[in-house]
Amino acid sequence: MHIGPHKIGRDARPFIIAEMSGNHNQSLARALEIVDAAAATGVQAMKMQTYTADTITLNVRGGDFEITDENSLWKGRNLHELYDEAHTPWEWHEEIMRRAQRHGMLCFSTPFDETAVDFLESLNVPAYKIASFESTHLPLIRKVAATGKPMIVSTGMATVAEIHEAVTTARQAGAKDIVLLKCTSNYPATPANTNVLTIPHMRELFGCEIGLSDHTMGVGAAIAAVAHGASVVEKHFTLRRADGGVDSVFSLEPEEMKSLAIETERAWQSLGTVTYGAGESEQKSLAFRQSVYVARDVPAGSILTKEDLRIVRPGHGLAPKHYEMLIGRRANRDLKAGTATSWDMILN
Repeated sequence: MHIGPHKIGRDARPFIIAEMSGNHNQSLARALEIVDAAAATGVQAMKMQTYTADTITLNVRGGDFEITDENSLWKGRNLHELYDEAHTPWEWHEEIMRRAQRHGMLCFSTPFDETAVDFLESLNVPAYKIASFESTHLPLIRKVAATGKPMIVSTGMATVAEIHEAVTTARQAGAKDIVLLKCTSNYPATPANTNVLTIPHMRELFGCEIGLSDHTMGVGAAIAAVAHGASVVEKHFTLRRADGGVDSVFSLEPEEMKSLAIETERAWQSLGTVTYGAGESEQKSLAFRQSVYVARDVPAGSILTKEDLRIVRPGHGLAPKHYEMLIGRRANRDLKAGTATSWDMILN
């Protein structure tokens, strides 16, 4: 499959998505600076989120609409206020996308309701992302699938049955190109609860491309994911974590994102195929193996002793495994010290 001009698959370099989320801190100038910085890191795509506080939640205080989890980054926040602070104004989308296009970088978004899909269609986005928390929102999945564009679906918290239901719904509604992202919906997540070994299992179960939506710090989990077959990696991105913002704590800075782009590609390149023996690039290195050489001048007819032969570098003589077979054999000609051994110097 392809997203824009980029091939997605294990035979292509990993497709890296920089997620802006709310890291613009309600500044369009900062949002555009984030786009510029992402492009400079070498990632292929920038992603936004498309919602308003009113399209994603209710303007209700207290009860279910307050975050009370002691371990949450957003403990004590009201949902409507939090989403109002984090959302990307819809009037910014076109300018942000134009900026990305100027850099030759794709830009698409995560819609959180059907009206956001209609809006993004008017901007002709090249793909759609479904967030983990919306992976059970089947009406939204049908709406996105009906566009016929590639879909990337995060699967944080989702059971096998829920993922199956989402994939089946998408395919029945017209989706042909689907990427599932292994995701742990903690913010930040830890490497220990990332479970990248799920990636090849998901590929086998669902028959589509698999990637990682990574909320850990650093790049280690993403590299491990690529080593286990991930073809897409998504990471939150900011200019500086110290600038604050709703997602800044688990976002990568530019140098870290650049490292991610470089190291995931190196990880992918290193996979290769199952192979043994000296590869094409190793042929010259064969000379640095050890082999059996004549260690001192030996007159013709002499019986070879351990003093006459040594196992040394380079590797142009007989292999070390033949050393004992040569001891006690008779030289059929004069042998000079430094001569690589061969069977034709031995009397039968």
